[in-house]
Amino acid sequence: MTSTQTQSAYKKPEKWQNPSVKLFPHQVGLTCPPHDFDAAPSDLLRIAPDSVGVHGRMLHVPDYKHRLDQRKSNFGLLEDFMECMANNGADVCGQVGSNWVHASGLGVEGIRQHCADLTDKYETPFHMAGYAMVEALRDQNVEKVALNACYHRDSWYQGTVGFLKEAGFDVVWAGNFHDQGWFETQEAVDDCIWCFDEALLWQSFDYVADKAPNVDAYLINGMSNYRRPSDGLAQRPLHHTATLEERLGTLVVGHDTALYWRIFKTLSIAPKTPLGRLLSSLS
Repeated sequence: MTSTQTQSAYKKPEKWQNPSVKLFPHQVGLTCPPHDFDAAPSDLLRIAPDSVGVHGRMLHVPDYKHRLDQRKSNFGLLEDFMECMANNGADVCGQVGSNWVHASGLGVEGIRQHCADLTDKYETPFHMAGYAMVEALRDQNVEKVALNACYHRDSWYQGTVGFLKEAGFDVVWAGNFHDQGWFETQEAVDDCIWCFDEALLWQSFDYVADKAPNVDAYLINGMSNYRRPSDGLAQRPLHHTATLEERLGTLVVGHDTALYWRIFKTLSIAPKTPLGRLLSSLS
């Protein structure tokens, strides 16, 4: 039994049914793991029509150390986030971070049901990045994938691999930056705090493509960032997707892109700047 089934009935404030009291026609709520300044609200706004407004809310866990067991033990905070956003008039909510789905232990069907339960209870659609990836790949009729696990530790990305396999995908190769040989230790990867030189993105995907040349899609998990050489601005895979697809000749999907795709799809709108095949499919 999920937490949504054990609590009393909730009613979203009726005032949000009146469009004249909303700041934006399409209001999006996003949450992210504790102790990470999150680029998702900014990225989503950069590609969205002017009708979209985005509000971010970090999960609060004072002693958070990015451990999978902490994700599982704090899974209930997602419901707190949903109630907060529903009370404040969000039309759709999204959870940033790919590990939460497999760390929960609920499995693919359990996560689908959990999202559906929160959606029903708070009268507001709820999407998780890890499950949005599954939905996006199914939408694009993908079967065989290779995973660029980037900064994720082995225990993290093997959870993603297991989740994808349980969802029915053939994961023919997966490996992180340490596996690929760009760093001598995983600790050296961790010290970068999820942010790397842009050149590594191209090098790592070339490596993955060499290891798995015949797949339907190349995936990149997590929410890694890559500093462009011109000014040092850090950008997530979203901003490089179209270039990667041209370079590799294959669909490229990140958890960030998949989550934005699912949010736009729920709102029945298309991004004004469709970066890559997945987002362009909404036009």
